[in-house]
Amino acid sequence: MRIEGDGGECASIKQLVFAYYVTGHGFGHATRVVEVVRNLIAAGHDVHVVTGAPDFVFTSEIQSPRLFLRKLVLDCGAVQADALTVDRLASLQKYSETAVEPRESILATEVEWLNSIKADLVVSDVVPVACRAAAEAGIRSVCVTNFSWDFIYAEYVMAAGYHHRSIVWQIAEDYSHCEFLIRLPGYCPMPAFRDVIDVPLVVRRLHKSRKEVRKELGIGEDVKLVILNFGGQPAGWKLKEEYLPSGWLCLVCGASDTQELPPNFVKLPKDAYTPDLIAASDCMLGKIGYGTVSEALAYKLPFVFVRRDYFNEEPFLRNMLEFYQSGVEMIRRDLLTGHWKPYLERAISLKPCYEGGINGGEVAAHILQETAIGKNYASDKLSGARRLRDAIILGYQLQRAPGRDVSIPEWYMNAESELGLSAGSPSSQMSESNSIADLCTEDFEILHGDLQGLSDTMTFLNCLVELNNVSNSEKNNEKRQMRERKAAAGLFNWEEDIFVTRAPGRLDVMGGIADYSGSLVLQMPIREACHVAVQRNHPSKHRLWKHALARQNAKGQGPMPVLQIVSYGSELSNRGPTFDMDLSDFIEGDQPISYEKAKKYFAQDPSQKWAAYVAGTILVLMKELGVHFEDSISMLVSSAVPEGKGVSSSASVEVASMSAIAAAHGLSISPRDLALLCQKVENHIVGAPCGVMDQMTSACGEANKLLAMVCQPAEIVGLVAIPNHIRFWGIDSGIRHSVGGADYGSVRIGAFMGRKMIKAIASTKLSQSLSTANGASPDELDNDGLELLEAEASLDYLCNLSPHRYEALYGKLLPDSMLGETFLEKYTDHGDTVTVIDKKRTYGVTAAAKHPVYENFRVKAFKALLTSASSDEQLTALGELLYQCHYSYSACGLGSDGTDRLVQLVQEMQHGKVSKGEDGTLYGAKITGGGSGGTVCVIGRNSLRSSHQILEIQQRYKSATGYLPFIFEGSSPGAGKFGYLRIRRRISRKS
Repeated sequence: MRIEGDGGECASIKQLVFAYYVTGHGFGHATRVVEVVRNLIAAGHDVHVVTGAPDFVFTSEIQSPRLFLRKLVLDCGAVQADALTVDRLASLQKYSETAVEPRESILATEVEWLNSIKADLVVSDVVPVACRAAAEAGIRSVCVTNFSWDFIYAEYVMAAGYHHRSIVWQIAEDYSHCEFLIRLPGYCPMPAFRDVIDVPLVVRRLHKSRKEVRKELGIGEDVKLVILNFGGQPAGWKLKEEYLPSGWLCLVCGASDTQELPPNFVKLPKDAYTPDLIAASDCMLGKIGYGTVSEALAYKLPFVFVRRDYFNEEPFLRNMLEFYQSGVEMIRRDLLTGHWKPYLERAISLKPCYEGGINGGEVAAHILQETAIGKNYASDKLSGARRLRDAIILGYQLQRAPGRDVSIPEWYMNAESELGLSAGSPSSQMSESNSIADLCTEDFEILHGDLQGLSDTMTFLNCLVELNNVSNSEKNNEKRQMRERKAAAGLFNWEEDIFVTRAPGRLDVMGGIADYSGSLVLQMPIREACHVAVQRNHPSKHRLWKHALARQNAKGQGPMPVLQIVSYGSELSNRGPTFDMDLSDFIEGDQPISYEKAKKYFAQDPSQKWAAYVAGTILVLMKELGVHFEDSISMLVSSAVPEGKGVSSSASVEVASMSAIAAAHGLSISPRDLALLCQKVENHIVGAPCGVMDQMTSACGEANKLLAMVCQPAEIVGLVAIPNHIRFWGIDSGIRHSVGGADYGSVRIGAFMGRKMIKAIASTKLSQSLSTANGASPDELDNDGLELLEAEASLDYLCNLSPHRYEALYGKLLPDSMLGETFLEKYTDHGDTVTVIDKKRTYGVTAAAKHPVYENFRVKAFKALLTSASSDEQLTALGELLYQCHYSYSACGLGSDGTDRLVQLVQEMQHGKVSKGEDGTLYGAKITGGGSGGTVCVIGRNSLRSSHQILEIQQRYKSATGYLPFIFEGSSPGAGKFGYLRIRRRISRKS
């Protein structure tokens, strides 16, 4: 349902009482509530506002005895680590303290209060418990918002752990008690609400004209004015005069009383009425929120914005802002370093084109009034379809996979524009018809390499064709495009060669976390892969983005090498789609900067931290191989390997990126050496303490074969063909895996602690044996035993210790756990260069040390069994080894509810009556990679019935958890086997 009316009231309506609850998250909600409340009071009604916002937010706009302010916060919104970053775990913990633990007393208090004021209607923006309190008080309730907290917190639960999920269920249940939702433009999916009424933008009215405001401020029309509207500035940030171009002034909102400003910055009073100031400005600089976006659109003000981390309202508002030609994104590095000029100049060249309604406050007030007097807004006949759409989009947000589910689908419509949004990465939209290969080869001449029949590579090349078409069309019209595609369209010089590489993710069949302890591992390259296109150009011929060009001009050194990267799939993960840097940033004096400095460099802006995986390959080549990069580099990254699912998405990006850089610069690097170099990127620049098996599989793997490698440090011992009667699947648990997480790192530290202790025990035993042997005859000496102790006293890798030696001599002497400080006092260090012991943390030792010792044995047995005669016993034994590995992970603390459930479902399928009555189909399963979520590997018979059972497990898991797992099946060649493509646009195809 959609309301566009003028909101006129009936003269006979009685005086009503409204209770209006406002969320404790920021001022934006309070400012839009002001406009609705103003219209309700103008109609003669009493409004009690429950809020934590300062009084002036309401009293500066409403001076009426009918306004009652009750200072109370019943939710906490999102807790911000700083002005641009949300702390997800702290948000959940704070909400639990604010709204969950005192829930019963809150409900009792609010029911009593609502009855005491004789409320006719409860309105919520968008406090969950208000809807439940209204229901218990027997009062109708309505929500007014563009997002709901179940949507925001759901992503936090994915990151922080499922033990918080009851928060989301409770919030959704609370919202379901309201009559309907008054939905504002730029909305997020909100499936908890039964019915929806869409209204225009809710925007505060203007009190003064642009001319009046500028006259009061003493600012002439010839002065360019930017309003800095952050609602709190980044900590330690000092504004400088040179941040602004000549002839500009900046109005600063929210500056502290003690903050000193340069002469071209003007501090605004805390209670300044920002709508008037916004309308009097030439552009706004700030972070995206409903208040800033709605007022920028309403008053046709260009908005230069900086992304916030982990606030999922933002992509929907950003799409609306950019659709109406009103937005310019500034990267955080340029905000903090004062590189503002190119963004401000770009902003004032825009022509904002929003023409929709801005009387949403009036319309919403009319709907609320009619509801309070008893009008029943009929249920939207399409409510079920709308809620399904919302639920699907919510799933897109939570289970995004770059290169696949890369943006908000075009059928999910913006409430105000009713126009679809692009599906983001062109790679997700390409037809899979047989004409793709023909189209690719017609448009591009392949000068080197072979497509190898890979459909995803054909799709990527077709994506490049489409980019060229976008580039040409933009020369002739103002066609609106998603920013990542627009940026990519201007990335390459289509007259020059482009190098394309491909690197797959991997399924950890056996070995897993034992790689850092020197185990044999068996890994399968999966079908999903990352593609990278690279072009090098002389700096004088490089097509620079405007802000990069301005930065270079400001240095006054002429054209210098610049790196520009576009990464597809940015929209749903709310990270910047582009990254650029001067390659000189990697040089200090005449030497490459340290890895530690590079790590800090990329950590400056969390929305661009992803660039460390790509750009970090360049620094590693500089430091390790002495490569000098004198040309500028353009890179396009498109990955279909899902993030956070334990299938090496990061390794595929690193390997594809370094392979492309190497190909473009004529570097000959073996796949093995390239993998080792990519591990340095992950360990030292990204800062994730992973082993090398991920990069080795992505670089050296072959389709339908398991890469067998001894991780000491990376010796490939062969490729094991997967027998025709055996098949492997990966089933995603939906629990986000992170190799940089605390659990993986602590288990790794525990394993290295165990190795250090075993070496010390062996040294002691060796000394005792040698002392006892003094004076003994040679025949009495156990030389073999001494040699074993000598080897164990200098143990390089835990996996070189056999299980029987571990049990006989060491297992019972290792502590279950040890405090970091205690360990360091006794042993000094643990001998691992990529992890650091926290003195105050207690680490598990026995389980962490035992796992790799036994895992190495299990992997060797698995490899031997794969080549044995085909039989049910063979498959049963292979499956049993997977199960043993899975439970060993759990003993280390690396299990998860989701992966345990999937393994249990495989066991139920294996031992069910149907499987027992015939030849078995599924035989075993295990958690993979770094554990703590991610993907489960399943082994089974290569048959149609096995595939059916995998699909049945998928559906059972969905029934139990609400999440439909992604299934990985199939294999593809590693980057070394693929090589690279060198392509050039065919001249005859140019228009």
